[in-house]
Amino acid sequence: MNKLRIIIGALVAMTAAACDLDRFPIDKINPDTFFQTEHDLDLYAMSFYEILPEGEDVYKSDGELSDYFATSTSPTLFINGNYTALDVDGWDWEDLYNVNYFLGRANNPEIPETVRNHYIGMARFFRAWFYYEKVKKFGDVPWYDHTMDVDDEALYKGRDPRDTVMRRVLADLDFACAHINETKDATASTVTRWAALAFKSRVCLFEGTFRKYHPEFGLASSAESWLQEARNAALELIEKGGYSLNTSGDTPYRDLFTREQPITTEIILADNYSEELARYNDANWVWTSSSTWERPGLTRKFVNTFLNLDGMPFTSRADYNEVEFTEEVQGRDRRLAQIIRTPGYELNGEPAAPDFGHSKTGYHVIKFTQDDNTYLAQARNTNTIPLLRYAEVLLNYAEASEELGLFTASDWTLTIGELRRRAGVADLGMPTVADSYMRENYFPDVTSPVLLEIRRERGIEMVSEGLRFDDIRRWKEGHLLEEDWDGIYVGELNTEYDLNQDGEPDVCFVNATPENPTSGVFYYVLSESMALSGGDTGNLLIYPNVEKRFEEKKYLYPIPEDERLLNPALGQNPGWEL
Repeated sequence: MNKLRIIIGALVAMTAAACDLDRFPIDKINPDTFFQTEHDLDLYAMSFYEILPEGEDVYKSDGELSDYFATSTSPTLFINGNYTALDVDGWDWEDLYNVNYFLGRANNPEIPETVRNHYIGMARFFRAWFYYEKVKKFGDVPWYDHTMDVDDEALYKGRDPRDTVMRRVLADLDFACAHINETKDATASTVTRWAALAFKSRVCLFEGTFRKYHPEFGLASSAESWLQEARNAALELIEKGGYSLNTSGDTPYRDLFTREQPITTEIILADNYSEELARYNDANWVWTSSSTWERPGLTRKFVNTFLNLDGMPFTSRADYNEVEFTEEVQGRDRRLAQIIRTPGYELNGEPAAPDFGHSKTGYHVIKFTQDDNTYLAQARNTNTIPLLRYAEVLLNYAEASEELGLFTASDWTLTIGELRRRAGVADLGMPTVADSYMRENYFPDVTSPVLLEIRRERGIEMVSEGLRFDDIRRWKEGHLLEEDWDGIYVGELNTEYDLNQDGEPDVCFVNATPENPTSGVFYYVLSESMALSGGDTGNLLIYPNVEKRFEEKKYLYPIPEDERLLNPALGQNPGWEL
């Protein structure tokens, strides 16, 4: 995506010309003569990268819409009656027009067929990405595979069935996987055949599990075929892609999200930021400043899912929910200390405790932050953000295999075992008994011990990478979005706690700010909206007075009402009628 920003001026000029093929400014690229060389195709194809999410879309998505983050406000989607067809966005089609315009003109026989097919494969990859996002959100959507004039009647047709659209998405992905070049680059910013396979495994896993767990849509009989496609795509990448989990250094997991130069042994596709490009993201501003965004913090319920280093559940101890912060983070899955601030974490070379002015739960995320707040009040981060990485492919393969009843001990070693070894967690092998905490608190209808562990691992490994809401929707586990948000355990009020163990107190939980506060201590004032589960002791409860509801209709968004006024044939998703 760095290439895109360099040549964006030329692409804007070309797009302006493409909007009116009969009249175009003489100083713009002529669309009738442009698609003549490989260079032309390459230049145009760069514009497709605008379809991909940018860094902040990745690391903010879960904070805005998931079950394992507590934020300063509840998303309106969860509050009964607060979200209607008047509020939804995302019904936009400009990117699709751009792709279809290219596909209608990229067949010059003077360009070698393999070259043409590579760029056609690129376009079809991005069309698949575009439609996958639409179907996830709206279900049935109109399928368009060519450009149209403004008076074309097809612009006002109804929505095509989900199955029709997704079969065409799969055809696009199959073409992309067969024809896009395999060549990798040092920035992981270019779509390759491996990126197409990784994305195909994501799409097919989503669609297969959505169909399986949502029989009300009448597509359950085809779920296995989609799961098989997901498994096959993931396995091909695993066997032929040459990728591996990063295991170098003291923090191999966090390094994937904090370095300017992407670790391309694991990262398959990335959104690049750097001083050289003068392109920055706002991760530190988002995650370390209390004046921005939603002040997200992980919940205690989620942190409880991190295993001990010996491979046993932390929740196997009777008092697991009454262990204070400095003790509970010891001897745990090493990813925990690479995801949140724990004792030993430093910012600008100084010990930094969890900031309760930013993270109300005490589990303060550092996964995407650089350990330098020099430019806190502006977007100055240069860390590259992964969009597709090998760890997800392992998880996709594991889940699809287990859903199909094909998962083996060797598969466990290859996937879940490998991820846990990087995290320093002892691999105890495939479980034979379902973990009671995971069943009772997350997935009461899941009886497979292996599937529970795959879902545990997916939640931890992919936290804050923008996949959690999709996972909840495809598994039909919307009840998780209704749960209360909890935080660290507080043993006593009016007691100063040293959370980073540097010898200085950091926080004190009180009913009112004292007249003579201790310098450097954050006074967490309890109230109806920020309480303790036991009154004067217990886990923090964040907005326990707010009722969150996730009705059945919310597995799909409504069709925007203004679009239905323009085109009544679109109809409306069930339950969203005004």
